[in-house]
Amino acid sequence: MINDLFSAAFMLGGSIFMLIASIGMVKFPDFYIRNSASTKAVVLGVLLILLGVGIHYNDTMIFIEIFAILLFIFLIAPLAAHIVSRAAVITEVGFWEKTGLSELEDYKKEQDKEAKITKVE
Repeated sequence: MINDLFSAAFMLGGSIFMLIASIGMVKFPDFYIRNSASTKAVVLGVLLILLGVGIHYNDTMIFIEIFAILLFIFLIAPLAAHIVSRAAVITEVGFWEKTGLSELEDYKKEQDKEAKITKVE
């Protein structure tokens, strides 16, 4: 009985984080903020839902499988978000007008220098 309550609480919490991520995907102003919000909220949502499933089944093998899934998600999700955001910067996807771009300007200057060097060679 108590396991069912904890399981339901974790799954409900995970579902709420997933709902927050989906609202963020619609409401946030630019691609980069949407990407960040969705990645963080979805990873936490999946964590809570899988913990709820593990508590519900209460089996060692299930916990081992859940641990493997979570390890994979925690390793891959930030990397995938970074790669997608970097591709968006390279293809010059627009930023929200209130975003501070001082660090990005330095990055673009370095990229322009490298592009000029490769054109000359």
